[in-house]
Formats: sequence, C-alpha cells, structure tokens
Amino acid sequence: MVEIIFVIPLLTGVLAFFLPRNIGRSLLVITGAIHLILSGIIWAGKPEPIFPEYFAITPEGMLSLIVISLLFFLISIYTTSYLNISNIRSESVFTGSMLLFLSTMTMVTLSDHIMVMWIAIEATTLASAPLIYTHRSAVSLEATWKYVLICSVGIAMALLGSVLITVAMDMGNVNAPLSFSALSGIARHLDPLWLKTGFVFILVGYGTKMGLAPMHTWLPDAHSEAPSPASALLSGVLLNCAYLGIFKTNKIMHAAGLSDFSGPILMIFGLASIMAAATFILKQTEYKRLLAYSSIENMGIIAFGTGIGGLAAYGAMICLIHHSLIKSSLFLTSGNILMGFGSQLIEQTGNLANRMPRTFIALFSGFAGISGFPPFGIFIGELFILFGAFKAGHYVGATLFMLSLCVIFAGFANNIMKISFNPSEATIRIPESAALIWPQYILLGTSVLLCFWMPETLVQTVLLAVTTVGGGF
Repeated sequence: MVEIIFVIPLLTGVLAFFLPRNIGRSLLVITGAIHLILSGIIWAGKPEPIFPEYFAITPEGMLSLIVISLLFFLISIYTTSYLNISNIRSESVFTGSMLLFLSTMTMVTLSDHIMVMWIAIEATTLASAPLIYTHRSAVSLEATWKYVLICSVGIAMALLGSVLITVAMDMGNVNAPLSFSALSGIARHLDPLWLKTGFVFILVGYGTKMGLAPMHTWLPDAHSEAPSPASALLSGVLLNCAYLGIFKTNKIMHAAGLSDFSGPILMIFGLASIMAAATFILKQTEYKRLLAYSSIENMGIIAFGTGIGGLAAYGAMICLIHHSLIKSSLFLTSGNILMGFGSQLIEQTGNLANRMPRTFIALFSGFAGISGFPPFGIFIGELFILFGAFKAGHYVGATLFMLSLCVIFAGFANNIMKISFNPSEATIRIPESAALIWPQYILLGTSVLLCFWMPETLVQTVLLAVTTVGGGF
C-alpha cells in the first residue's frame, strides 16, 4: 500500500479547492502530519507497492521522501500563520496547489518506471505553477510562464532521453521492464552509444528542472515571486526531485561501466552552476533572489560531488539533505522579513538584529549553515567532496570549487550584514509569533543534530544510495 502516501494529498488537494479557507489551512497541517507518519511507517516497514512494475522503495527515494515529509509538515505549520498576515488571493487555490505539489513530489520519490518518473516530474511543474502566480502581478505572471515554458522544454528533452534508452535496449536486443531497477541489472547489455546519448538528454532535461547552469534562468524569478512557503518547497524539495531523475539514470550508467562518461559531464555542469551562482550573487539587490542563486550553487555542489564519485558522492548526498533543511529555513525566514519590511530589496531592510531578533537568529544561523560553517551539516558534506576530489586527482576542479565558494560567501555575507545591521527607518509590521519562528529553528536544529549524530539506519541508507554510483568510504 505504498501508493497511498501520494494518493492522500492528491485527494485532500482536490478537496481543498472547494473548502472554506480556515478548513483548508487545517487540512494542510493534518495532511502534512499524516504524510510524515506514513513516511515513518514506509521507512521502518518497507511495504510492497501495489504496482511494483511502476513504483519501488529505493534508498535515494526514501531519503528524499523523509525530507519531503518533515519539510512539508513544518512548512504547513508556518503557512497557517503566514496566511493570517499576508494578503494572498484565492487562498483555496494556494492550499490546494500546495497539497497537489506534495502528492506529485512524493510520487517522484517512489517512481521506478522511467516513464512514470517523467510523468511525476512533469506533474510537479503543473502543480507548482499556480503557487508562483499567487500574487497575480505582472512580474509573477512572467515568472510563472518562464517557469512553465523553460521547464517544459527541459522535460521534453528528458522524455527524448528516456525514449533513447529504449532504443539502447532494442539495439542491444534486451527484453526487460522499463524500470530503473531492471535497467541497472541488464545495463551492460544496452547499446553504449544510445545509452550515452539518452543520458545527456536526461541530464540536460532534468538538469533544467534541477537548476543547473546554463539552464537555470527560470529559477531566480520563480523562487523570488512565489510566497515564501512555496519558495521553501521549490528550493528545498522540488530541486531534489529533479536530481532523483538524474541520479537514477546515472545508476544505469555506472552499472553499464560508463561512469567515465557520465562523471565528467556531471562535474562540468556542477562547476558551471557554482561559478554562475558566484557571478550573480555578488550583484544581487533582492534577498529572495540571493537565496535562489544560492540554491543553484548548492545543486552544482551536489552534481559536482556525484560526478566525482567515491567519498565525494557520499558528501553530495549529505549536502542534499542539509541543503533542504537549511534553505527551506532561510526561505521561511525571508517571508518574515518581507512581511516586516514590505519589500524584497535589501537596501529597504536593515537593523534586523534589533527589530526582529528571533528572525535575525534564524537568518544568521541559516546563513552560517548554507555557507558551510560548522556545526551545520553542509560543512561535513563539502569537506567530503573536497577530500574526494583531491583523492581522485581532480585538482583543478577542486581549486575552482573552493575559489567559487569563497566568492559566494563574500557576496552572501555582505548582503546578510546589510539586512542585519544597517540603519533602517522601516516600521516593523508583524509580531514574531511562535509559528513564524519555530519551524525554522527546528529545521536548523535538525541540521546541527545530524552533523553530530546520524541514526545508523540513515547512514546505511545514504551508503546504499551512493554505492550504486560509485560512492562511499
């Protein structure tokens, strides 16, 4: 009965479109709590899917699923207070789309069939597009269309890549189910030329949705225009879902003995994304766009580490988990800042440390965490990636990696200092209620906890996931 975990938010999401807003808010939290409980049951019990030819429980899928559940539950709690203060039109559309978004992302984590994965990732685009257009402004409309069009072109390329993998099966005279699990088992019998071509198209296609440069152009606009709870999901979870499509395809490449082809390509796209983020972060004037470019950086870090393999791949998976926790916290915190100052412009904020001290703690802690400082988990992940890069002899890549991170830190720190300490005459409009603060603290605390102590089951799950792409100690 694994499939029930994405069927429930699908049904409640449809229902939320027709319910009064107060009931819709409650439904958001209740569905999030049920989803978190079901994720724990699936994690512990590993039940069989009803349709095993389409869905499967995989280590990488379970990691993403448990992160989705925790984030959505905490974000739903934040959203109830956020909706009381912010001026959101058609609240029923917002809550319904949030629940449908949860359903489609969950479906991605459980998808094993290569075409079901494609359908689920495309469905995340359709479910999340109304969230970006929530404010109904000309700028949000432009951001929505850019998101839909660019990501749809990318998804179309991923579809072509999936078809090319079926061609690789035909050319290799292989008769097997079109699932990632089955294809990994018979990968050495697939035609290598068509498999390589399919991988490139899938990488570019899903890489567009993941926010890898140079296909990242939709991401800063979409993440900055969406309401903060939606931005937290887009950055903290949606990008991971697109990465899953690439990760599972990379598993096939490793099983086919073609890691020497896929690895360098992932490294190049990863470094390009990190350097692109470094370039744009230096000149940012809006704090939500600043966070969006930070997401591009972190997706590049994950791709770079995955491409290296070995210890670096383990570090990439650690970064994947902690980026979701910390970046979601930062986007929720940006919602408090936006409601307090009424502007996304950094120059129209200031003196946050005195005016909104609890929000300041969340912002500054999140900045330290996303910049790779201990005791937050990204520090461990980036350290493993660096060790893995030097161990594999990628000295130039490791050097570019470190230099780009230094530039990003300088640009990020400059803007955080302005928001936190610059003089400001702005009048703060909102109280720092518990529901607007504690979700961020819990997310950041979880990252710190996992840096010092990871349950053995979580460690083994991460190792099982990265072993299939040549990762591990």
